[in-house]
Amino acid sequence: MFAGRLTERAKIIINYAGEEAMRLNHDQIDTEHLLLGLVHEGQGIAARALVELGINLEKLESEIKKMIKRPSMVSNVRQPIEYSPSAKKVLQYAMEEAHKLEFDHIGTEHILLGLIREKDGIAGMVLSKLGVTAERVRRALKYQPTNMSNPSNRRIPRSIDQYSRDLTQMARDDMLDPIIGRDNEMERVMQILIRRKKNNPVLIGEPGVGKTAIVEGLAQKIVCRDVPDSLLDKRLVTLDLAGLVAGTKYRGQFEERLKNIMNEIRQSQDIILFIDEIHTIVGTGAAEGAIDAANMLKPALSRGEIQCIGATTLDEYRKYIEKDGALERRFQIVNVPQPTVEETIEILKGL
Repeated sequence: MFAGRLTERAKIIINYAGEEAMRLNHDQIDTEHLLLGLVHEGQGIAARALVELGINLEKLESEIKKMIKRPSMVSNVRQPIEYSPSAKKVLQYAMEEAHKLEFDHIGTEHILLGLIREKDGIAGMVLSKLGVTAERVRRALKYQPTNMSNPSNRRIPRSIDQYSRDLTQMARDDMLDPIIGRDNEMERVMQILIRRKKNNPVLIGEPGVGKTAIVEGLAQKIVCRDVPDSLLDKRLVTLDLAGLVAGTKYRGQFEERLKNIMNEIRQSQDIILFIDEIHTIVGTGAAEGAIDAANMLKPALSRGEIQCIGATTLDEYRKYIEKDGALERRFQIVNVPQPTVEETIEILKGL
């Protein structure tokens, strides 16, 4: 319905709601399925707000399931499954909440507020029973009506959702392939990340050696809590530079987008940025005298406000990054060699 405007985490809620409705052989996605999706997603702004309000997510799930209709014996549920009138209202309310708060995208918090507003739905009844009101949720989200027009007062990242993919969330959802080998390289990346200075690793290797796979492996380690304490609650997010540039017709648009992302990362303090083909930041966005991505990132990297993992080839590193001394000093090289014969055999066995 509003798929193009949903954040990645909101999409997870919608997808799970559909799966839950199908599992129960229900012929429509209803408010209870949306709330189950929100609980299942578990890591978004809405779920964190509920926890902040003292709501036990497992208890919430149990309360929903007590009120939910028993699985239908009918197995010929129509595809694609449709939304119930109540669920449509929730999504409409969510869109209104996002618009009211001047957000371009609909996030998990807007869906939660929509569920609360639809009082006739099962989800609204359950939330009301547990004492969850729109006012309490807004306080938990630190929404102050007097300062909504000031983007610097918004606690919730939005541009980062629009122009990136959350690898740690993908790892939680089993959307990443398991990595075989590369333990030494992952260990070296973690050692660099926990340093106080020059803590931005850059993976250098030929195309296809598995640089991106190492970063995905690190995301899986974070989810499994197999990392040093200082990395336990980090989010590993891959930036889509091409998406950032796309549609920027006027001078300053790219700078504004990247500036918003950088501010959101500073505020969140739990995001590690991954930039594949990191050499492309040199020159990206530099049109008609505008500042390119490299020069925008350098001050933040030098002050330690943003932490970044890069990946590129040796040739591209020498051609673009090594020539810029100020940029080169911010990164620590991690060489990624071709896998050995033994490692290649293990990789093939794991396919």
